[in-house]
Amino acid sequence: MKAATLALLLMLPAAAQAADNTANPQFAAARAALDTALDRPPPPRRARNVILFIGDGMGINSVTAGRILAGQTRGLDGASYQLSFETLPYAGLSKTYSADKLVTDSSNGISAIMTGVKTINAATGVDDSVTGKDCPSALKGHIPTLAEQAARAGLATGVVTTSGITDATPAGAYGHTTFRGWRADVDLPPEAVAAGCIDLARQLVEAPETIRLDVAFGGDLNNFLPAGAGEGRRKDGRDLTATWLGYPQARLVRDAAGLGALNTQVAGPVLGLFAGGDLPSAADRPDTVPSLAAMTATAIDLLSQDSDGYVLLVESAAIDKWHHQNNAYRALTEVDELSRAVQVALERTDPRDTLIIVTADHSHGLVLTAGSSREEPVLGLVRYHGEIQADGNGRPRTTLSYATGPSGPKDGVATTIPDQTDVLSPDYRQPALTYMTSAQHAGEDVPVYARGPDADLLTGTFESNYIYQVMAHALDLDARLHKSPVAVESHPGSGHQEQANGRQ
Repeated sequence: MKAATLALLLMLPAAAQAADNTANPQFAAARAALDTALDRPPPPRRARNVILFIGDGMGINSVTAGRILAGQTRGLDGASYQLSFETLPYAGLSKTYSADKLVTDSSNGISAIMTGVKTINAATGVDDSVTGKDCPSALKGHIPTLAEQAARAGLATGVVTTSGITDATPAGAYGHTTFRGWRADVDLPPEAVAAGCIDLARQLVEAPETIRLDVAFGGDLNNFLPAGAGEGRRKDGRDLTATWLGYPQARLVRDAAGLGALNTQVAGPVLGLFAGGDLPSAADRPDTVPSLAAMTATAIDLLSQDSDGYVLLVESAAIDKWHHQNNAYRALTEVDELSRAVQVALERTDPRDTLIIVTADHSHGLVLTAGSSREEPVLGLVRYHGEIQADGNGRPRTTLSYATGPSGPKDGVATTIPDQTDVLSPDYRQPALTYMTSAQHAGEDVPVYARGPDADLLTGTFESNYIYQVMAHALDLDARLHKSPVAVESHPGSGHQEQANGRQ
C-alpha cells in the first residue's frame, strides 16, 4: 500500500508538487519572529520600577478588534497590525473572577492585582471577609496595596487614569472600602460616617505622607471641591485641593497646558484633575484635556526623580465605559490610546530595570463575527469584497456585536440594522443580544503582556492576584520593607496604622 502511494506521488506532474514555502512572505515573517525569540536574552531579576497598565474591560476580542481598527485607521491591514503592547516578549492569561461572583467588577479586578487577595465585587483594598457597603468590616478587612508598600519601602508612587481619580481602578492603588461608590462624602451613608469610614477623595489626599501618592492624574475635580463651588459635590464644605497644596512642594494642575508646563525635574507631589468627572473619550477630547500618553509621559518623568525607583498604575478607563454603552468605535479607539501610552513607557524606560505589565481587570461581551473580507472596515456591516453577507433572516448584520447592553431588543422589538454609512458613524451602537441599560462585563480570562525583570513569570494561565506576587517579587519588596526604620502613623478612616520610613 505504501509503495503504491509513493509510486502515485512520483507520477504527479511538477506543477502539483508542494511549493517552496520559504519564499512565502508570511513564512519568512514567522521565521524572523522565531529568530528574534531565539536571540532574546533571559529577563533580569529584580526591578527598580514597575509600570502596570490596565485596559479596563479589555478582553481578547477588544484587543483583536482594537488592533484591526488601529491598523485600518492608519491605512494598513488591520488583521496583521500590532499594538505596542503586543510586541512585548511574554504573555499569559489572567483568571479574573471575584471572591463572590463568576464575573468580576473593576473594584475587585484591580484590588486582586494590587493587594494579592481577591475580594467581593464593589470592594477594594480589603480582603474577602468583608460585607458589601459595611464600614466596620472594611476597617477590619483592610489590607495594604502594592503602591502603599512600595511607598513605605521608599519608592515613588503614582496613578494615571482617564476616569475620575476616585473611580474603581485608580482607587485600587490607595483606597480601602467595601463600596466603590463612596467617592465623596456626599456618597457616604450616615452609619458609615458614624463608624469612621471616609470617602475615597479624602483617602487619597489625607493619606499619611509615608504612603501618599506622589503623582495622581485623572478627573473627578468635583469630588474634591465643596458644593456650591462650580459643580463641587462635597457637603463638608472642604476644598481638598487646598489640603493637597498645603503639603511641602505640592502642585496642582487642571488642564493640558498646566501639565505641559510642569517642571518634571522638581520633586514634590503633583495632583492633576482635568475634568469634573471622567475625562472625555479620545475621539471627543478638547485641547484643554491631556491625552493618556501625555499624562503617562509626565508621570514617568516625575517619578523617575526618585533614585529608589517607582510604581505607576496607568488606566485606559474609557474602553470599559464605552463598551457599557455598546459604542464600539469609542471603546476601540481607547484601546489605541492605551497602545500609544504603552509606547511612551517603552521609549522612556529600560527593560533591564523596569517591569512593564499590560493587562485588563475584566472583559466585556464584545463579539467579532465571521464573514467580512480583510479590507472591510471592522466597524461596518459583514461584507465580502463589498457584497453584504446576510444573516439567516436575509438581513444585514454587523461585524461587531455585544452580548448585552442598551442596544439590545427592548420590549421584544428586534434591533434594526441600518446601512453601512450609519453603522460607521462614531455614535452608532452595535446591536446586543439581550437588553440591559448598561452592558455587563464578561468572565473569560484576559490577556497579560510583559517586558522587563521577572516578565517571564507571567506566562501560562494564572489567578489575577498572582500578578501582585510577580510585581512584589520583581521589586524585592519584602527585603526593602525589612530595611525600613519603623515609626507609626495613623491613617484616617481606615482602621490601620502605617510604618514610616523617612521617605523624602
